[in-house]
Amino acid sequence: MAECNVALYGCGTVGAGVAAILIGRSGALADRIGGRVRLKYVVDARKDEVAAELRPPDSVQVTDDLDGPMRDPEVSVVVELIGGTGIARTVVENALRAGKDVVTANKALLAECGGELFRLARANGRSIAFEAAVAGGIPIIAALRNAMVGERLESIYGIVNGTCNYVLTRMSRDKLSYHEALSEAQEKGYAEADPTLDVEGHDAAHKLAVLARLAFGVDVCAADIPCEGISAIEPADLVYAHGLGYTAKLLATGIRRGDAVELRVHPTLLHHEHPLASVGGAYNAVCVHGDCVGEVVLTGLGAGRWATASAVVADVCRVALGTYGAGFAALRQFGDVAWANIVPLAEVRMGYYFRLSCLDMPGVLARVAGILGRHAISISSVIQQDISGGGASGVTAFGQEGPLAAGASAEDRVPVVFMLHEAQEGALQGALRDINQLDCIDGDRTRMFRVQDI
Repeated sequence: MAECNVALYGCGTVGAGVAAILIGRSGALADRIGGRVRLKYVVDARKDEVAAELRPPDSVQVTDDLDGPMRDPEVSVVVELIGGTGIARTVVENALRAGKDVVTANKALLAECGGELFRLARANGRSIAFEAAVAGGIPIIAALRNAMVGERLESIYGIVNGTCNYVLTRMSRDKLSYHEALSEAQEKGYAEADPTLDVEGHDAAHKLAVLARLAFGVDVCAADIPCEGISAIEPADLVYAHGLGYTAKLLATGIRRGDAVELRVHPTLLHHEHPLASVGGAYNAVCVHGDCVGEVVLTGLGAGRWATASAVVADVCRVALGTYGAGFAALRQFGDVAWANIVPLAEVRMGYYFRLSCLDMPGVLARVAGILGRHAISISSVIQQDISGGGASGVTAFGQEGPLAAGASAEDRVPVVFMLHEAQEGALQGALRDINQLDCIDGDRTRMFRVQDI
C-alpha cells in the first residue's frame, strides 16, 4: 500500500489526540493495516502553542497556512477538526477540489451542508468519512453503512449527547439540581463553558440529521427537527418517574412511518428494563431496529479526546486501505436523496407523564379528567405525590377523588402526577393549555415528559 500522508486541520482537544495517535503509534498502525499512515501537517492558528504541546518529530510540520497542505501532492487525506460551518466548510471544499479525501468529526457541518459536500466529493472522485461525528467511539456510522446495509431500518433511538446524559444521571441518582449537575459536568470537562448547544438538544439534533440519512435514506435540515432540551427538568420529576418504573434520557428518535419519518429530540421516559435506560454518566448508546436483525444496541464513550480521536484515526485507516471510497461512491445515501417528509410533532402518538401543582381541594381531579376526556385522552393512573418527593401518598383510580379531596386548606398545593395512555401530541398540548388555565392549577409549575415504549 502506498504511503498515506495526512494533513490535520484543527488541533484542539480531539485534534491533539489524533496527532498523538498518529505520531506515537505509527509503527503499530503499519503492522495493523499493512502500510504506513503518516502525519505530515498540523494546521492551527496557534501554531507555536501547538508545536510546544505536541513536540512533533521533524517529519511533521506545524503551520498556520491553510493553503500550503492543499497544494502538496503527497497529502492524500485531510482531517478537518476545526468545527463549525465557516472555515471548516472552506477547508473541506478546498480539500475535495484538490483531490484529497476528507475525514471529519463535524456533525454541525454535515447536518447543515452534508448533501452538498457529498455531491462535491463524488464529483471529484473523493470521499468523506465521518465516524467520529456521531457518538464518539461508538462505530454506529460503520454499523449503518456496512453491517446493516441489507436491513430495512425501522427505527433508531440514540443517547448521543454525553453532557446531557451525565447531568441527568447525577440529577436522578444523586438528587442534584440541574445547575449543580451542570456545574459538575463543566468542572469535569464534560460540558462547555457555554453549554447551550448541548443542553438545549441542538447537538443531538445535528447528530440525528446525520443518522437519518444513513438509516432512512433522506436528507434533513437539523433546524426542521423538533427539539427540546433538559434545562427545565426538576429532580422531583426524575424521582417520581423512577418510582413509576421509568428513567429519563435526552433521546434522539427516528421512526419510519410509511413514506414519512418521525424525527425528534426531547427528554424521554424509558422503561427501566430497556438497555438504554441503564446507560449512565457521559456514555452514549444507540438502539437500532432492523426488519431482519431485530434490535441492536451499541454503547460506549460518546465524547472526549481519546474515544473521538480513535474514531477519526479508524476512518483515516479505512480511507488509506482503499476500503472506504468504493462504498462511498456506490451507496445511495451519499448521493442525491429526497428531503425527509417529517411527521409533524403534533401528529405523533406516544404515552405521557405530566405533573400538576394543584390546590388541595375537592373537585380538582374531576375538572382535570374532564378536560382530558374532551381531548380524547385516556388516563392510565393518577398519583398524589408527597410534597417532599419521597413517594406517593395515595393512588386514585380514574374518576375518583381519593386523598386529593381530603379537606386540607384550599391554599395548600400538592403535586399530582398523571400517566396517560398513548395519545396524540397535539391533543395533549391542547389539554395542558386548558388545564393550566384552571384557577386550581399553578400552570407555571406544570411539567411534562413523553414516554417511549421501545
